[in-house]
Amino acid sequence: MMTSKTSGERKLCSLLFETTPDYEHNLQRLLTLIDKAEENSIVVAPEVCLTSYDYENMSQMLAFAPHATEALKKASRSKIVIMTMLEEREGKVYNFAKVFHNGEVVYERAKAKLFRFGDEHKYMQEGSIDDFKVIEVDGIKIAVFICFELRFKGLWQKSEGADVIAVPSWWGVLRREHFRIFTQALALMNQCYVVASDSKNEECTALSGIIDPQGNEQRNGNVACLSKPYSKKEISLMRRYMDVGIG
Repeated sequence: MMTSKTSGERKLCSLLFETTPDYEHNLQRLLTLIDKAEENSIVVAPEVCLTSYDYENMSQMLAFAPHATEALKKASRSKIVIMTMLEEREGKVYNFAKVFHNGEVVYERAKAKLFRFGDEHKYMQEGSIDDFKVIEVDGIKIAVFICFELRFKGLWQKSEGADVIAVPSWWGVLRREHFRIFTQALALMNQCYVVASDSKNEECTALSGIIDPQGNEQRNGNVACLSKPYSKKEISLMRRYMDVGIG
């Protein structure tokens, strides 16, 4: 899947903010952060950042998704925005990763590995691993891991060749170091950029950050939007210097 290229320096943006019980407030917060990101940016937001896993209000969550999707389409002009939301399709609920660009949803897939410790399987259906793929958007090869999917080595293999790997997450604070290690190792293994975005809610790690192809990490700390330059040259140099067969 390809879209036309745009000019200008590319930036990577990792978001970190708290999700409140007010869905519209969360959406406006996300839209504000996207608006502040420079044009030509790739912006990654936390998993289910608009609603959290608000299972007690499932019908409200599902009803909010189309409204949020339309708003994010408008916000994605001249930017790439990556996040997830719960949606109902043919009577079944899925957690969809969505990639927005130039006013459209250019790619989506349902979370293929549900977190059973969190009872996700009781409320949602798993997507197909076959839908996990490296896509090309605006000249950038992108793969998306949804939180728990980081633990599955088969998906790491399927992400080979990506320039940027986005990791929208709602990762439990008890396994904080796991998230740090996985995201850093993923950048090293694939010799690419990893843009991880985890929630600032107290049950999560708040370890949003950007890791470069050499494994150098910078975490958001208290910064709502961490922005770093993207360099295709840095990816190419690393892959030539430490040639492990990634094209």
